[in-house]
Amino acid sequence: MALQVVSTEFLRTATKPDEWPRGEFPEIAFVGRSNVGKSSMLNALSRKRKLARVSATPGRTRALQFFEIRYRPNPAARPKVVRFCDLPGYGYAKVSKDERARWTAMIDDYLRQRSPLRAVVLIVDGRHEPMESDLDALRFLAEAGRLVVVAATKMDKLARTKRGQALKLVERTMRLPPGTAVPFSAEEGTGGDALWARIHAVASGAQAGAGGVMVEGEEGVGAAPEPAEPDDEGEA
Repeated sequence: MALQVVSTEFLRTATKPDEWPRGEFPEIAFVGRSNVGKSSMLNALSRKRKLARVSATPGRTRALQFFEIRYRPNPAARPKVVRFCDLPGYGYAKVSKDERARWTAMIDDYLRQRSPLRAVVLIVDGRHEPMESDLDALRFLAEAGRLVVVAATKMDKLARTKRGQALKLVERTMRLPPGTAVPFSAEEGTGGDALWARIHAVASGAQAGAGGVMVEGEEGVGAAPEPAEPDDEGEA
């Protein structure tokens, strides 16, 4: 798909519902462990290098960050609008218990209540088997009734001959249908078109073509996963 990003704009930072952007433009949220490459992914998708801050210090995102993207699905199409929401990473623990509780409540409110939210891109580190916190996030999103698109980042860190098996491990561990996880590398610039195709499909209401999964919820899933222990690697 020859998708073109026309413009990218930072909208606002929000910590409570009355600060969320108004309007019913379709919205896609991005969530993952700290240092999984979320900021690099947002920058790559927006075609703007410094849209989201890439930091070697985990836990920099401590509120909801909203962005508005205008794009053309193809050169002949009229521009469409989609909003991205960057959620705090759930893999950082060097904050107080009160701060973790605030983050959890903030994310929980957003994922349960945000009406324009069409899907959540759940980002995992493609180099490793998904962690328990990743599975907790998937279960919570399922319980919240959200469409989930799983993206496996940092694929450039793997030899090309090992990438297929790594992606299958992600899908098998997360019990995803084969072929639904998107391999992504901001470093190589790969996976962006495939992920944009999923985003455009779900933003346009074509859920069946979005390549996301609606997994069945489980009783007693509870609140959004709390921040956990940080990795020792940078965000890139």
